[in-house]
Amino acid sequence: MAIRSIQEKPTTPIDIDLTGPDGNAFVLIGLAKNLGKQLGYDHDHIERIVDEMTLSDYEGLLYTFDREFGTLVTLWR
Repeated sequence: MAIRSIQEKPTTPIDIDLTGPDGNAFVLIGLAKNLGKQLGYDHDHIERIVDEMTLSDYEGLLYTFDREFGTLVTLWR
């Protein structure tokens, strides 16, 4: 066993299957809020993201989510 630095910890991306229950628009909005808080976004920034996600259809929601959190989350169809 070794004690290692937290900076050495590999980051694990979040995988979302859009064809399953986690692909639901409400789940994705909740995840966006949660990730925004974890990333230190202020309340207004998170609300602007959510407002844009709900501005159009599901494809628009996915586009906004992927643009904002695509480095952390992989969306699968």
